[in-house]
Formats: sequence, structure tokens, C-alpha cells
Amino acid sequence: TTFPYRQDAMQPQTRKKRVLIADTTQETRRNTRVMLSSVKGVEVVAIALDGTQAIEMARQHKPDIVLLDINMSKVNGLNAYKQIAHESPRIACILISAVNDPETVKAAKALGIQNFLVKPFTEYELDEAMYSVIRWLDETQSAASQPSAPKMDEARLRQLAEEYARTQRTDEEAVRVLEEAIQLPDSELRWMQTLAMIYVVRKRWGKLKVLADILEQRTK
Repeated sequence: TTFPYRQDAMQPQTRKKRVLIADTTQETRRNTRVMLSSVKGVEVVAIALDGTQAIEMARQHKPDIVLLDINMSKVNGLNAYKQIAHESPRIACILISAVNDPETVKAAKALGIQNFLVKPFTEYELDEAMYSVIRWLDETQSAASQPSAPKMDEARLRQLAEEYARTQRTDEEAVRVLEEAIQLPDSELRWMQTLAMIYVVRKRWGKLKVLADILEQRTK
């Protein structure tokens, strides 16, 4: 069975997304590769047996997406992702676990991991997870290719940030203004809090983690 991605949400792809599979269990590695062969728009470029190998292969093959088992030997999935993402910040990740543990899911989201699968997962579940991360990759790439808006003067920036925080506006214009405003000297704490709320709504967990660290320093 081939799972075509939703045509209303996907943009035409210039190349296939490169995928790295890393799992200690041979059966999971094999089954995942077989299921991915039926998914359009992706190609498996490397398969790792443990966390250390996953880091090395990610460095060598430069995948767009990594599927990482949480319980890999040598280096677990979370720590492997930290190092991989440090070198490739725009990489997408699906974390795989034999247990649906809320604390693991929370830790994964805090690191910016986009999706989570519990073994044994079905073809449909894998397809949905892949669709989700491919959409995230395409949106990230599209945003990165947009020309940066010219910076506005400080008085106007403060005025808009105050207005958007007061009205709890959550669109991309509010994100842009608030992200710029919190860089100002003596920026308002409520601007950061509003931006944090937007990141939660939009599931931008990586940005939320960075902002949470800044908020923690501000409130000490």
C-alpha cells in the first residue's frame, strides 16, 4: 500500500526527504525500512544500530529526518538527538519508544522533537508521523527562504508588542513583532509570556524551550 501525502497541504517536492533509522532492535529496523518504502517522497539513506552510530551516520549522510529509538545502547535517543540537532538545527525527528511514557514525551517536546511513536506501530501511524514532520520541514524551509522584514523603529515596536500582548494576538505578525521586541533592552515580561503562549498553540517546542530558559533567568 502506498500512502500519498495530502495534496492540499503538501508542496511539490524538489527532492526526496532523506531518512535515517536508528534502533537497537533488528526487527524494528527492518520493519520500519519496509514500511517507509511505501511512503512517497522519502528515501532511507542510513540505518544505525545504536546511538553513537546514529550520530556518526547523521554527520555523514545529512538526513532530513531521523527516527530514533529512545532506548538505544551507548547513547539513548534523546541524547543522540541533542547532538544531531546541535550540528543540524533544522533536522526533523520522530522518537520511537516501547512505552508510552508521558515524561519521555514531555522531554522530547522540550528538545523540539516533532513526533513520537510507540512500538509496535502500524503503517498508518508511521505514515501520519512522516507526513507531520515533512510538513514541518517544508514550512520551516519556506519560512527560511522568505526575505527578512525590515526592522521597525523601537517606539513603534514597543507599541505593537504592547498591543499584541494585551489583545493576545497569535498570528505570524504577532510572532515576528514579539520575537523582535523581546530583544529590546528592558523588554516587558508579558511580551515573553504572550510569545510563550503562541509557541504552545503553534507547537513550536524548540523555540518554547529557548524562551523558557530566558524567562527563568528573568524571573530569578
